[in-house]
Amino acid sequence: MREGFDGFLQELKALARTKRIKWQIIACGRRNKAFSAFETALETHPDAFNVLLVDAEGPVHTYPWQHVQSRGGWRISGIDDEHCHLMVQMMEAWLIADRETLVRFYGQGFGENAIPKHSNVEQVAKSMLEPALKAATRNTSKGEYHKIRHGCKLLTHLDSARVRRAAPHCERLFTILVEKMS
Repeated sequence: MREGFDGFLQELKALARTKRIKWQIIACGRRNKAFSAFETALETHPDAFNVLLVDAEGPVHTYPWQHVQSRGGWRISGIDDEHCHLMVQMMEAWLIADRETLVRFYGQGFGENAIPKHSNVEQVAKSMLEPALKAATRNTSKGEYHKIRHGCKLLTHLDSARVRRAAPHCERLFTILVEKMS
């Protein structure tokens, strides 16, 4: 996943490099492990701008910290919402935001009609995302969608501008990080 996000966030990484800002992605696996690593980063790198990026696991109707606290019971105080970012409702929403990449990646046999058409992919229910990707990819030479086997590679190929237009929380992530680096 680290390589996938590194590729997807390449534009931000390049901006950091031009400003001589150290950029490091730490992929941690599941949500609780990611939160624990975020807490550790706050302690070990207090001068860094540490960011937690996790799946929202459902619709988001509150501020990011309120959302993750209500879903996982995570408690954090004194940390602004700009440090918490959500993939709504999960990473696969970002994948379906860029149909062109899905078509190119999977090639012949890709069932584009199985992918929900929505201008805001964050409104597509979590329960629909992975099944839609599996249905769309079932008859391709790469086989049925698999989060680790395909998701990581797909992230590196996504058009971040396209994803940002279809996923407001992704746009928020990019906007805040660009502001912090400016």
